[in-house]
Amino acid sequence: MATDGMGYRFSFGPWNIHEGADPFGPAVRGDTTVVDKLTQYKALGFDGVQLHDDDVVPELDSRSSSQIANTAKEMRDVLDSEGLVAEFVAPRLWEAPEGIDGAFTANDPQVRTWALSRSRQAVDIAEILGTDLIVLWFAREGTYIRESKQAIEAHHLLVQAINAILEYNPSIRVAIEPKPNEPMDHTYIPTIGHALALGSRTCDPSRVGGLIETAHAILAGLDPSDEMAFALAADRLWGVHLNDQNGLKFDQDKSFGSVNLRAAFNQVRVLEQGGYAQTDRFIGVDVKAMRTQRTDTAIQHLVNSRRIFLMLVEKVRSLDEDALKQHVAQRDYEQLEMHILDHLMGSPA
Repeated sequence: MATDGMGYRFSFGPWNIHEGADPFGPAVRGDTTVVDKLTQYKALGFDGVQLHDDDVVPELDSRSSSQIANTAKEMRDVLDSEGLVAEFVAPRLWEAPEGIDGAFTANDPQVRTWALSRSRQAVDIAEILGTDLIVLWFAREGTYIRESKQAIEAHHLLVQAINAILEYNPSIRVAIEPKPNEPMDHTYIPTIGHALALGSRTCDPSRVGGLIETAHAILAGLDPSDEMAFALAADRLWGVHLNDQNGLKFDQDKSFGSVNLRAAFNQVRVLEQGGYAQTDRFIGVDVKAMRTQRTDTAIQHLVNSRRIFLMLVEKVRSLDEDALKQHVAQRDYEQLEMHILDHLMGSPA
């Protein structure tokens, strides 16, 4: 159950504590092991850990099944000792050399076979860690040029891949994390509508949902709160990755609410309206420290994101909803806007 006083549990991934390398320059901070990162979670107010398969088992493709199981059990022991739980496991197919042209939608059938095998291994790891959730981010399931793949067939292949995961373990659930671009020029499942439509075509749609990341929705030119509302209305919002974004650029993963505080408010508000806290699902943050941040303060982005979320929960819960309804009834949307802005900023003295 949630340990936070406001009813929410929080998670982040080990990759959110990082060395600061980017495509234009090397690391600027020292390396930290996954285990060392896990020891910081509780002190920062987080209870859940987002994990890739190779966060749990490094060099996964070169390990035997027994080695994978033993290493996953060691990670489970670390999580238990730190009082943490695994939120999900995600097969990291996009960084492997085999996945250069995609994984589930690769033109090479041997690569597709590899992708399914590794996804089944991720399911085995998830079971050992005590989570029933697999997250699929279709990072390279797309193209740089559209003529390089047959798009209709690609969507059939994605359904087949999800079916293979669902059929492999009848207890597992799959959350699709949509993103419109990057690393590919265009991906096949760019929005939560695409994700849930794809899930409806699988062998068990009740076990397929979505995970919405703020920045990914913004990159698609959409309002993240509307994307969340769509999934909440279908009871298919199984996770969120909250962050922020300066426009239609690369995926910046800025601290939640640091760019557009009102958009952040609306994301929190729709989660409150949808009863997300009562589901006991995690509020995940997926944020990067600025490259200029010193090593000794390179976790502040996580603290800030959680704090801003909780401050906005207070704002949502203290909003005068009766006054809001009155403005709506009078169709006085200018005053409605000021009602929200006054609440967020405070009326001048």
